[in-house]
Amino acid sequence: MTSSSDRSPAVDVHAPKSYEIRTYGCQMNVHDSERLAGLLEEAGYVRAPEGSDGDADVVVFNTCAVRENADNRLYGNLGRLAPKKASRPGMQIAVGGCLAQKDRDTIVKKAPWVDVVFGTHNIGKLPVLLERARVQEEAQVEIAESLEAFPSTLPTRRESAYAAWVSISVGCNNTCTFCIVPALRGKEKDRRPGEILAEVEALVAEGVSEITLLGQNVNAYGSDIGDREAFSKLLRACGNIEGLERVRFTSPHPRDFTDDVIAAMAETPNVMPQLHMPLQSGSDTVLKAMRRSYRQSRYLDIIRKVREAIPHAAITTDIIVGFPGETEEDFEETLHVVREARFAQAFTFQYSKRPGTPAATMENQIPKEVVQARYERLVALQEEISWEENKKQVGRTLELMVAEGEGRKDDATHRLSGRAADNRLVHFTKPDQEVRPGDVVTVEVTYAAPHHLLAEGPVLDVRRTRAGDAWEKRNAEKAAKPAGVLLGLPKIGVPAPLPAATSGCGCD
Repeated sequence: MTSSSDRSPAVDVHAPKSYEIRTYGCQMNVHDSERLAGLLEEAGYVRAPEGSDGDADVVVFNTCAVRENADNRLYGNLGRLAPKKASRPGMQIAVGGCLAQKDRDTIVKKAPWVDVVFGTHNIGKLPVLLERARVQEEAQVEIAESLEAFPSTLPTRRESAYAAWVSISVGCNNTCTFCIVPALRGKEKDRRPGEILAEVEALVAEGVSEITLLGQNVNAYGSDIGDREAFSKLLRACGNIEGLERVRFTSPHPRDFTDDVIAAMAETPNVMPQLHMPLQSGSDTVLKAMRRSYRQSRYLDIIRKVREAIPHAAITTDIIVGFPGETEEDFEETLHVVREARFAQAFTFQYSKRPGTPAATMENQIPKEVVQARYERLVALQEEISWEENKKQVGRTLELMVAEGEGRKDDATHRLSGRAADNRLVHFTKPDQEVRPGDVVTVEVTYAAPHHLLAEGPVLDVRRTRAGDAWEKRNAEKAAKPAGVLLGLPKIGVPAPLPAATSGCGCD
């Protein structure tokens, strides 16, 4: 006789199935995961509670292939789920994203308990593939070689009521030697401007007040539709949308950053004075080896023009340290650019081999200890500059869009947090009146740290907004229906605070 402790847990066949999505990589993957959530909820699944840690009926891994150990991370997590799946009848595991596009059948060979493998071009097939795997009782591997439908046509579970991604293109036409993303995401494909603007207008009608235009190489927008000034025109068109308070974009490429874009940024009031411009290296020799189609002088010229047109712009960047063949002289050139550009922040990466990229097989790979030492020098210099640049903000009066959950210590300090127009994070004293995420407050900066500002005095003004109303409505709906609620059209996701530490996978 089987004891009760040996029996599998009872399954409520009438309860909706739950899902959990684990996301790795860049903003593209974050946005794709919100589409995957929307697809699953449209198919009747409900989101698993926070901290479910693999206890959902469906666990989806949306993977990244950029880092050297990306596959080890995936297979380690899959291995930890194997016993849970064995003990839970009907549980399914799916793997998508860039690593799935690259490894394909290898995934089910290494982890035969995986039910579905799908690629970057056919995320819309996930619910169908899950059902097919359930009925046929065998793994489904389906990798499309080209985009089946532009992802923004798919339903998306939007987490935020006040901020959203708007994808304007997918894919990339560059051939950077350290990056595998173009091989996995395909050539650039642009959306029509009318479709983008219609989506933005629909978002604003729902209460969204900040949008971030998203592309693998966002300012190359127009190359697929034959208009070299399409991106600057798009920025200006966003400026004509009533109710849209903040427009951002990520990530641009120096090669495609033209004067008309700088003019559009400076002349369009709701385009924020913030620019994330990946440098990668300050050395012309290394840039050539990376196949980056600009040189140090061109990069610094862009920074100069931006500062002349937008004096208070906060400029951030990505830098790779220890690229194959990088000499001490090459590294000193990178430090020179950092000193000249005076970035508000720099997201620094120690070079690691990306399997399948030309750089992975280059000679003169730099020893780990050399890379580490250079990395520490770069971080120390940038920390000093970031702090100095933030100190210049002390005494300024800033308008902040109140954020949700950005200040990890806010509860302990009785503060709230928000983002300034230039995207700097500011923690401020909680006012007596109610302030909601999406509302706008006016504060005076009293203290600067390298990565944030403080406004310790009283809030000077609170402006309740339609975005705050939308946040309040969303939370009321969430309380009434704790899971499985789509926020309706438009099908769009919420950006992480920009610039994100994983901006563009470090590949832009």
